[in-house]
Parts: sequence; C-alpha cells; structure tokens
Amino acid sequence: MPTLDGVLETALYVEDMGRARAFFEEVMSLEPFTADHRFTAYDAGRGTVLLLFLKGATLETVTLPRDMGTIPPHDGQGPVHMALAIPADQLDAWEAQLTEHGVEIEGRTHWPKGGESLYFRDPDGHLLELATPGVWPNY
Repeated sequence: MPTLDGVLETALYVEDMGRARAFFEEVMSLEPFTADHRFTAYDAGRGTVLLLFLKGATLETVTLPRDMGTIPPHDGQGPVHMALAIPADQLDAWEAQLTEHGVEIEGRTHWPKGGESLYFRDPDGHLLELATPGVWPNY
C-alpha cells in the first residue's frame, strides 16, 4: 500500500487579495514565496505551504510555461477551518500578537492530552486555529 508523507498545501479562497495578504503578512508574520494577482504562497512551517487564491480567479485550467504541464480549475466558497501548529511556549505571545492587531479570539480549548487551541477569524471569515502539541495523538 502506498503511503502519505503529510499535507503539503492548504488553500484558502479570499475576496480581496491585498486585504488577505496584509492579514497573513502583518498579523501572522508569514513571508510569501511567490505571488501574483490571483494567488499567494506562504511557508507555513514544517514543509507545508499555505496558498491564498482570489475567489473566481482559478476557474480555468492554467497552462504552465516550457511544457511544465497544467493545473486544473478549482475554487471554494464559504468559511473553512484550518489549524496552524505552534510551540506551547508561544501561545501567550500569539495571543498578544492577535490582540495587538485587533483580532478577536472567538474560542479557546484545553484538550485532554494537554494541547491548547486559540480560535479566530481572518478577514474572509475563515476560522483559524493556533494549536499547541497535545491536540491529536500525532501532534
């Protein structure tokens, strides 16, 4: 049976790329790998990539240069959930960072295995979670 090495990319679809980039770069301190008018790619840690796509901008097949291939169309609607892993000793610093930028913390969970989660929303209403180790058996 073939195996998986993990989730490589997670995508969020946004209404306003400039607004979304400001949030993820200023509030979440992410640096883009690459960006254009329709998408931005960020290093999300541990070999993972966070992709922001402008809603409706990826509805046609993208043909890559130099016979590299194609990317099929995709899009998304409505708020989704995503969790980002953080070290336990950075939970308070993240809470201060969010508060400093006026981001409301909507929820907090203390998990049975010792992990903690903070929940908040990005400008497009996606539910984001910052989670410390002890949330899942494998984290």
